[in-house]
Amino acid sequence: MTNLTDPIFHDEKAAEKHIEVSRWNGEPVCAHCGSANVTRMKGKTQRGMFQCNDCRDKFTVRTGTVMERSHVPLHKWLLAMHLLASSKKGISASQIARNIGVTYKTAWFLCHRIREAMTPINPAPIGGPGKIVEADETYIGGKDKNRHKSKRSRKGTGPITKQSVIALVEREGHVRSFHVAKITGPLLRSVLVQNADRRSWLMTDDFRGYVTVGKEYAGHAAVKHSLGEYVKHGVVHSNTVENFFSIMKRGVIGTYHHWSEAHLGRYTAEFDFRYNHRDITDGERAAVALKGIEGKRLTYRRTDKLAA
Repeated sequence: MTNLTDPIFHDEKAAEKHIEVSRWNGEPVCAHCGSANVTRMKGKTQRGMFQCNDCRDKFTVRTGTVMERSHVPLHKWLLAMHLLASSKKGISASQIARNIGVTYKTAWFLCHRIREAMTPINPAPIGGPGKIVEADETYIGGKDKNRHKSKRSRKGTGPITKQSVIALVEREGHVRSFHVAKITGPLLRSVLVQNADRRSWLMTDDFRGYVTVGKEYAGHAAVKHSLGEYVKHGVVHSNTVENFFSIMKRGVIGTYHHWSEAHLGRYTAEFDFRYNHRDITDGERAAVALKGIEGKRLTYRRTDKLAA
């Protein structure tokens, strides 16, 4: 387990060296053209800067990463990354701000950048021959009846204002969750066939949207929650994915309190990341997140949720 007294969390030079080793294995490569023919620049005003001898561009360890153009010291980035990676139910931006000594606004944006680093790029489908993938859907958000009268939807007091999330979990494997516009049969099929190997066994509840797509898998079995059935034959259940949802919802209720529709996908990526790396130490998990910083500079153009 990483010791929070480690110099990388308090000393800028140690943090810079740590990131260089993580990103380039200690041998800097141009962030613009990929050339290894680079020179470390000297001088107080050029500390931490490199110059490529081929394209002649200058760069730092931040260039081309989620940390680009951030004025937050690198050691604070590493501490925030460790805290976010090690907190099972998440950690609020307010707590991060207090712990690393920045404003709430800075901590909020920094946390979203770290969540972007936690998001895998083009991950392989989960499941496979002989493996079981559980699928389920849930709703995130408070009830309409609990809102102030002026902010109610006027469409009732049920889950109408909640946001839809679909999750797929490979037993003893990885999870993948998605914020979607509306849960429909066609959308469920799109999410499943793109993210779960069709040679897998599919386990779900009795929602009718799974019936048709279930025929495309090696097998499909469902438990009838509507009849109070939760486990059948000892193996047919969706308890794994429901346990994942329980952790996610405890994070909403106890830590974040509210997830905005615009950023909900980043929060689901955070919970996916911790679940998918649950069998390693906090320090190792933070190191994996650090490996994901490259090529993901976040400018906050709005990314829409999956459309129906």
